Amino acid sequence: MTLGRQLGLATCEGCQAVCRIGPQSPAPMRCWRCDGRVHLRIPASLQKSAAYLCAAAIFYIPANVLPVMRTSTVLEDEDDTILSGVMVLLHTGSWPLALLVFFASMVVPLVKILSIGVLVTMSALRLGGHELARARLYRVLDFVGRWSMLDIYVVALLASLVRMGKLATVSPGPGALAFAAVVVLTLLSAQSFDPRLIWDPAGGDERR
Repeated sequence: MTLGRQLGLATCEGCQAVCRIGPQSPAPMRCWRCDGRVHLRIPASLQKSAAYLCAAAIFYIPANVLPVMRTSTVLEDEDDTILSGVMVLLHTGSWPLALLVFFASMVVPLVKILSIGVLVTMSALRLGGHELARARLYRVLDFVGRWSMLDIYVVALLASLVRMGKLATVSPGPGALAFAAVVVLTLLSAQSFDPRLIWDPAGGDERR
């Protein structure tokens, strides 16, 4: 397999134009269409992606252990984690919404962390095989990442709507901040990863 940079070609990250760049040319070069910087490979892609990913994995634990929402009424104060919220929805018969919250808020972030970890590790070790499947996995991760913010949207909506003086209030808990950090960090990790690194071992190219 011949790589684009072995032919003196690179793709602009801004406008996706194919630019001619010599294999030995100093980076960064400028795109002929948008004048943006063109890199043969994103500088320090694996390091930045791995750093964001490690931070996301750390925040994943408090995001699921700490309460994401606090409901205060004249009778009692109640803290809800993501899992307790799912259980409440199940007990009230709203199982489709419970499944949606469970998968969007617990399963998807964990799958993203594990999947990006696999992509980064295989690229760092320059392991070949299943390049097309890994490229498709990256595109799926990049697409579904935005839907992980479901819990944050719900908490923000309830906090703005449920303001009944001293009768009832809804406020975000510390888990909501940790969960938002997980979502943002996984998005940054996926965006920092250069998917072109997936194909380097297949092209027999030894440079990063």
